[in-house]
Amino acid sequence: MERLICLAIGYVFGMFQTAFIYGKINHIDIRDYGSGNAGTTNALRTLGKKAGLITFLGDLAKALLASLVVRLIYKDSHADCITMLILYSGIGVVLGHNFPVYLKFKGGKGIAATAGVFLSLCNWQMCVVGLLAFGITLAITKYVSAGSLVMLLVEFAAFALLSRFGLIKGLAGGSVVIETTVVMFAFVVLGFMRHHANIVRLWNGTENSLSFKKSEKEKKNE
Repeated sequence: MERLICLAIGYVFGMFQTAFIYGKINHIDIRDYGSGNAGTTNALRTLGKKAGLITFLGDLAKALLASLVVRLIYKDSHADCITMLILYSGIGVVLGHNFPVYLKFKGGKGIAATAGVFLSLCNWQMCVVGLLAFGITLAITKYVSAGSLVMLLVEFAAFALLSRFGLIKGLAGGSVVIETTVVMFAFVVLGFMRHHANIVRLWNGTENSLSFKKSEKEKKNE
């Protein structure tokens, strides 16, 4: 029951669509532009750097807030598996972000939200390796999608290794660690599923690279 409650909490927070709301403030539906996704990269390309930053921080924050609610509810009664419950809420956040019911299940790709979930674990090793994995891959390839996918894989590997040696707080060990690792892998699956078109374009060499050229909105405001 606790797992379902955490998933539901996460889904509610995940439905807060930062890019969609920011787009509506600017009189557009962000999903009608660019890649059609309500996420950081599309907000950056369509509405500019400010929109991209606000979207990223908003999507990051909703994952952190969901984890905070779970901590407040279960920190005393489920201290030995609180990390697992936080990750369940994180899966809910990503599902709510990717498939918001009030937007006919057309949301974003969940990378910023996923980064917020990983950050909520309060493990500095994972934060460092995830940031390095994303940053180095992006610097080399200029592809946000490639950086995102590599980050997901590296974070999963780091979590599996750290939990194996008891370096993840809030995990009692045994079956809890196994289940939590499976839940962690679900973030990888969700990320790769939402990036299937990007993976095809990366394979074919037709993926859009990150550009800091001015958006159409910024050009109009000059």
